[in-house]
Amino acid sequence: MEGRRDPVVHEFGALLGATAALERIAGRELERRCGIKHATFEVLLHLDRAGADQLTMGELAERLILTSGGMTRLVDRLETAGLVSRHQAPGDRRRQLVALTEAGRDKLAEAAGVHTETLKAHFSGPLSGETYRTLIEALTVLRAHARVELGDLR
Repeated sequence: MEGRRDPVVHEFGALLGATAALERIAGRELERRCGIKHATFEVLLHLDRAGADQLTMGELAERLILTSGGMTRLVDRLETAGLVSRHQAPGDRRRQLVALTEAGRDKLAEAAGVHTETLKAHFSGPLSGETYRTLIEALTVLRAHARVELGDLR
């Protein structure tokens, strides 16, 4: 029971609370200004970063930490909205590839601008330059430490 009084528990809670609040703000702005959910933005972003603008359904699910069923439902909605297309992988009928459409690229460009503006206002904006740089350096160290412990995560 003594561990719950340790300041590190509350400090970690502050980190999680700030992250959750910032994610809600970012998601709210994407929805309000672009008409898309944060998960949609993440799918479009991952497809764009893939280089060839296509990933398998399994790769997307792994990167977004979703079940295969959850990813299928999400991609179904994105396909209906015209933001992505889906087709069978060459030589493997069981695997489906997801690719950005032109409308998906346009929506990503719009959403990326809104997302950047939102993060500047609510993430980097409230902190002084030095405080912000220190935070980013600390988070980079923590992420690297966690990756060593957990293995290479995306």
